[in-house]
Amino acid sequence: MTNSQSEFYMPSVNLFGQGKVNEVGKRLKDLGCKKPMIVTDEGLHKLGLSEGIAKIIREEGLEVTIFPKAQPNPTDKNVEEGLEVFRTENCDSLVSLGGGSSHDAAKGIGLVASNGGTIYDYEGVDRSKEPLQPLIAINTTAGTASEMTKFTVITDTRRKVKMTIVDKHVTALVSINDPLLMIKMPPSLTAATGMDALTHAVEAYVSTAATPITDACAIKAIQIIPEYLPRAVANGEDMEAREQMVYAQFMAGMAFNNASLGYVHAIAHQFGGFYNLPHGLCNAILLPHVCRFNLMAKTDRYADIAAALGENVEGLSVREAAEKAVTAIERLSIDLGITQGFKQLGAKEEDIKTLAENAMKDATSLTNPRKPKLEDVMQIIQNAM
Repeated sequence: MTNSQSEFYMPSVNLFGQGKVNEVGKRLKDLGCKKPMIVTDEGLHKLGLSEGIAKIIREEGLEVTIFPKAQPNPTDKNVEEGLEVFRTENCDSLVSLGGGSSHDAAKGIGLVASNGGTIYDYEGVDRSKEPLQPLIAINTTAGTASEMTKFTVITDTRRKVKMTIVDKHVTALVSINDPLLMIKMPPSLTAATGMDALTHAVEAYVSTAATPITDACAIKAIQIIPEYLPRAVANGEDMEAREQMVYAQFMAGMAFNNASLGYVHAIAHQFGGFYNLPHGLCNAILLPHVCRFNLMAKTDRYADIAAALGENVEGLSVREAAEKAVTAIERLSIDLGITQGFKQLGAKEEDIKTLAENAMKDATSLTNPRKPKLEDVMQIIQNAM
C-alpha cells in the first residue's frame, strides 16, 4: 500500500438476494419520492421487466414514468433525451434498471437535472456542486458494479470518445442486486460482464491508490470469480453461481470505486467510444496484455493475484508466480469463449495512435502502476488486435 490518505464511497443501503427487488417502491417512498423515472434499455423494456418494476412502485401509491432508451454505450444525446422526459414529466427521482449502460445513463440524466448545463461540463473528477435527485439502482448483470460506484461513462458523439465522469454525487442512495433478475442473461453477456468484474478487482489491487480496505474487497472478488463465473456461463439458472457473482462484482466495485483503475479501462473506453463495442468485452481482451505490461511495477501483487485465482505458486519465485496470474487470466478468458482480438470486432490498425493518445488522457490512467509512454500504449493496443 502506498496511499496514506483515502476516502471510501458506496451507497448508503445495499440490498442482496432473491426477491429484494420487491422493496423498490417502499424504498422510494421512504426517501420521500413522488414520481420516479425508470431508466432502462429497450431489451429489458420489451421483456416487460420495466413494467414489472413500475407495478411494484405504483403499489406504494407513487406515479412512475419509463424511459426505455438507454443505449449499450450511453451517449450525450441519450442523456439529453432522457433529461427532456424527466423534466417534461415532472419527475423527482430516478430508478436505473439494467447493467452499466442503464445506470450510467440515469446518473448522467440526474447530474444535469440537478446541476444544470450539459453532460460535457462534468467530465473529470468531482465537477458537480449539487447532489442528484434520489437514485435507486437495480442491477441485472454481474459485472460493471455501476449500481454502486461514483463512476459514469458517457460517449461524446462529437469526439467519438467515452467521457469518464468520477463524481461523488452520482453514487446511488440504494443499490439492489437480485439474482433472479440475472437468470435470463445469455452466456456471452454473463462471460463478458464477469470478466469486467475481474478486471475491476485486478486493476484496483495493483492501483497506486489501493488501501487495505480495497485490497480485501479485490482479493475476495478474484477468489470467487474463477470458481463461479464458468458455472454461471454454463448454466444461467445456477442460482448459487449467480448469487456468488453478485457478491464478487459488488466487492470488485467497492475496490475500484475507491482505488480507481488503470490502463485496461483507459484503453477500453476508447474502443467502446470509437467503435461502439461492449465495455466488458473490451476489458476482457485487454486485461492480460495490460497485466503483462504492468508486471514489473507490481510483481508481488500479481503473485498474490495468481494465488487468489487458484494457481499453485508453491516453490515459485515472485516473478514466476506473477506470470502465472497472466496465463490464468488468459486461460479463463479462452474457456469462457471471449473474443481474443479487436480485429475480429472491426478495429483498424490505422486508429491505434488516436486510441492510444485518447487513452492517456482518460482519468482511469492516473492510478496505473506503471507510467507508459505513447509508444507503450500503442504497443499494448497492437498486441490486443
